[in-house]
Amino acid sequence: MKKWILIPLAILGVLVFMGVSLAMGYIGFQNTCNDFEIQIQAQYTDNQNVYDNGFKEVLEKSQVPRMYTNQLKELYQEAMTSRYGAEGSQALFQFIQEQNPTLDPSIFVQIQQSIESFRKRFQQAQTELVSRKQAYDRYTKATTSGRFYNLLGGYPKIDMEQYAIVTSDRTENVFRTKKDEPLKLE
Repeated sequence: MKKWILIPLAILGVLVFMGVSLAMGYIGFQNTCNDFEIQIQAQYTDNQNVYDNGFKEVLEKSQVPRMYTNQLKELYQEAMTSRYGAEGSQALFQFIQEQNPTLDPSIFVQIQQSIESFRKRFQQAQTELVSRKQAYDRYTKATTSGRFYNLLGGYPKIDMEQYAIVTSDRTENVFRTKKDEPLKLE
C-alpha cells in the first residue's frame, strides 16, 4: 500500500479508537451516576422507614403507661371501695396495714430506651444519606473524568434538595443565627 493511504487510515483508526473510548467512558460515567441516584433515593426511603417505625414504636410503648395507669386507678378504686365501702371508712382510727397498688417505673425506662434506640437508628440512616450524597457530588465534581463527562451529562438528574436530611426548626435557627442556648428540661 501506498504511504499516502496508510497515514489517513492510521489517523482515522486513532480517531475511531478515541471516539469509542470516550463513548465507553461516558456510558460508564452515566451508569455510575444512575447508580448513585438510585442509592440516594433508596436511602431516603429507608430513612422514612426507620423514622416511621421508630416513631410508631415510641408511640405504642408510651400508650402502655396510660393504659396501665387507668387500670391501676380502677383497681385502686375497687380496692378502696371493697375495703371501706362506698362512703369510705367511718372509723376514727384505722389499724390496717395496707398494701396499695403502685405504678412500675420500669415502663418509663423502657420508653426512654426505645426513644434512644430510635434516635440512634435514625441518626445512622441520616448519616448514610449524607455520605451517599457526598460521594456522588465528589464523583461528578471532584474527579477529572467526572467533570469532563458531566459537561455532556448534566448530572445530577434528580433534585438533591428533595433528599435533604430531616431536621428541626430549632436546629435550622441555630445554624442560621450561629447562636445556641442550653437545653431547658421541663
